[in-house]
Amino acid sequence: MDQVTDAREVEAAIGGDAEALQRVWRTHRRWVAAVLLAHKPREAELEDLLQEVACTVVERIGELRDPACFRAWLRSVSLNCARTAGRRATTRRIFRSMRMQGVSDMPGPSAEPAPDADHHGEANRLLEIARRLHPDYSEPLLLRAVRGLSQKQIAETLGLPETTIETRLARARKMLREELEFERDCVALPISRGRSS
Repeated sequence: MDQVTDAREVEAAIGGDAEALQRVWRTHRRWVAAVLLAHKPREAELEDLLQEVACTVVERIGELRDPACFRAWLRSVSLNCARTAGRRATTRRIFRSMRMQGVSDMPGPSAEPAPDADHHGEANRLLEIARRLHPDYSEPLLLRAVRGLSQKQIAETLGLPETTIETRLARARKMLREELEFERDCVALPISRGRSS
């Protein structure tokens, strides 16, 4: 969808057109997912966060005054959802720690979060490493890798100069390579020690 069409769709969605809102969400959902991946806590499920963002968009898009601000507004909504999930995860960890120390009379979530089971394959490994990078680097990297946005589109989405995005992407890729090399060296180290003894 080109920018003119997107702006018209956003304007219609702001005006209450439910079909336009669905089209706008489908258009922007993947880059929202990349933003969430860059900022969400490990325990949070991406699909749950996407659902939260979608609900907020449905409830509050009518408050948006300028369709040109939609991307920045949607990114803020996404960041807020990720931060809220981070606060919930921190609270769960605190209560879990308190229960392990014998403080059982404190109220807390009854269900333990499900451990991340999706660690299969090289793609998931790279994604996990990318998520550990500082958000200044992981967010542009994930917008590029997951959504396939150009440097210009990422710059527009994040409200930064394109040269800044170019630099951050280069640094993120370098950090990703270094992290992979470090992990491979750590895995290979015990094997080489075993052979030498």
